[in-house]
Amino acid sequence: MRVSRHLSVPIVTTALAFALAACGASGSADTAQNAGAKTTAQGGGAASSAEHTDDISVGVKPDEKAVKLLPAAVKARGTISVAMDLSSPPTSFMASDDKTAIGFNPDFSRLIAATLGLKLQINNVKFDTIITGLQAGRYDFTASTMGATKERLKVLDMVDYFKAGTGVSVPYGNPQHLGTHTLCGHRVGVQSGSTQQLQWLPQLSKQDCTSKGKPAIEAVALPSVNDALTQLVSKRIDAVMYDFTGLQWAATQQPKTFDVLQPLVTTKTVTVALKKNSPLTPAVQAAIQSIIDSPKYAEALGRWGFSTLGIKTAAMAVPQD
Repeated sequence: MRVSRHLSVPIVTTALAFALAACGASGSADTAQNAGAKTTAQGGGAASSAEHTDDISVGVKPDEKAVKLLPAAVKARGTISVAMDLSSPPTSFMASDDKTAIGFNPDFSRLIAATLGLKLQINNVKFDTIITGLQAGRYDFTASTMGATKERLKVLDMVDYFKAGTGVSVPYGNPQHLGTHTLCGHRVGVQSGSTQQLQWLPQLSKQDCTSKGKPAIEAVALPSVNDALTQLVSKRIDAVMYDFTGLQWAATQQPKTFDVLQPLVTTKTVTVALKKNSPLTPAVQAAIQSIIDSPKYAEALGRWGFSTLGIKTAAMAVPQD
């Protein structure tokens, strides 16, 4: 959600940069292409603001059952590539060194690669270009908190890997007294191409507003959640609908700036996605199940504040429509 900057931005970004710079650790070994965009910090529950730049996959041994499922060409090249938008803390963002991709999704992707005995290449791309990139073969998979919809399942293989919720943020103190189900006629920021834009906001608008003769919720699509939160602070929009983990992190990192409304809009399982009928899908699914069954899964969830969002089975996804 990248849009023009306003007077409030230096205040917001300075506070966030300070919060990120206040903690740090050693760098990791994988590559983040096109990296460098500074991001605001958001995320889940009681998550620490620690950057966790250490490589969580160090010491992880390949799972032979998963490795046997690898296509010969992938095994020969020795690498696997992942696409993600590194502008969404705490799931996917850049450390303060502007070199290291951190968050739950980079951690989980490193674990997938290590479980398959491969090196990981991280590609930092805009969320709404990821699916076309997978279809074109530019990336092997994405771990980007992507929900399974009927339309996406037509072109993607999608494997469950944890749960995420959609929530709504408003300015601190909620001066307009908005509620999750009282957004009719208000301007709500969403990330372009996200499930919030494509599914949850239209569904909420129909359910709460237009079906009852009230004005629809006005979706304001922006390139990243950072821009949406900036517009919220500058009062250009009334609320932001996004992954709950990201919104809660923003509220934690910027005290007295944002409130996250209760109840949440929804809580659903999210997926790792590959090109439809990818020869890599069986190996990646087996690797995800191996991770879920290992102590590393709880470690990865816990260090980003996601301890309650784990799942038991790396199932092929069904539509969340």
